[in-house]
Amino acid sequence: MTEFVLQPTQEGELRRRVLFWVPAPLPVAGLVALIVGGSLSAAGWTILLATSVGVGTLLMSLIVQPTPLPEGLAPPVSARRALHRFRQFTGLRIALALTTMVIGAAAALVGGGLYPLIAALVLGLPQLLLAMPTFFTITRARRAMEAWGTTAYLWHALSRPAKVTWPVITPAAKAWRSRRIERSRESMRQKLVERAWRRAVREEAEPESREEAVSANERTDLLRPVAPPAAGADEPTDVVPHLGSDRAAQADDAPRETGDAGNGRDEEPTAVLPHLNSVEPTAVLPHLGGEAAADAQAPDGGSEDAAEKKREASGPRATVNRAARQFIERGSGALGLAVRKSRRGHSSTRPHPRKP
Repeated sequence: MTEFVLQPTQEGELRRRVLFWVPAPLPVAGLVALIVGGSLSAAGWTILLATSVGVGTLLMSLIVQPTPLPEGLAPPVSARRALHRFRQFTGLRIALALTTMVIGAAAALVGGGLYPLIAALVLGLPQLLLAMPTFFTITRARRAMEAWGTTAYLWHALSRPAKVTWPVITPAAKAWRSRRIERSRESMRQKLVERAWRRAVREEAEPESREEAVSANERTDLLRPVAPPAAGADEPTDVVPHLGSDRAAQADDAPRETGDAGNGRDEEPTAVLPHLNSVEPTAVLPHLGGEAAADAQAPDGGSEDAAEKKREASGPRATVNRAARQFIERGSGALGLAVRKSRRGHSSTRPHPRKP
């Protein structure tokens, strides 16, 4: 029975919709009985009114069927439209049954008795049972929708999965749950705002206390702390021995005048570096043709060759002169070979164009 009621399909949803309204007339009947005082007798026209409405709605539930489906529909579209029309048909039957019961309750209140309500319940409860999606009801509705030759696929549409819902309970529970979640979110938002406000107040209070502590320290501390003098800070520095301090002291005793005689300023000579006196002048290249080179050449050839060899054999120029002499002895062939070696592996010729 539970599986029959809680079936998670479209058919089960329609069945739950009908079963929800079956016990609805019972509380209405109890409330009306309390109002009229439990009396059964009522005015005749009220009983006739309730009976006529009940008979009319019952005939409509038995005769009215879903409209036929149009021709040329695809199977998915046909199944969707058939399910939609069957839902409308079931809702119509439920509405007709509830209308009969409401009119019977109103007639009973007006007539002062329960006979109109009893007549409405007798004619309205069968309409709720007819709205139940049973085999007979589904087959008859499918045949009505296939009157123009289009397959309805109603059974396939009713077997589709659906959530287990109830007509009034599920929307009410969903609304209450969403409202509860919204209230919890609002309370959480208020807590976050209050926490942020407390943090801001705490941050504002901390700098004030910090500034008070700093101001108190400024009043007690010295503006400029005095550093103690280092040991030996006032002692004279030692004279660097290699700078010739004796000569510098002698030069200090005899100041000289600068070229600017009008200003009358004296300029002291710089200290002579002792290691510069031992540097010998560089040799003059004889092959450059300068006057100093001509003066330096000796009249005899033997002394010139000896001096030449001596200069080549000593100093860093010997290696350079030897390499230059070897290069001159080889001639232009060595230059061409060196150029070719430097260009090895790199082609300098452009490829021939291959135009059609």
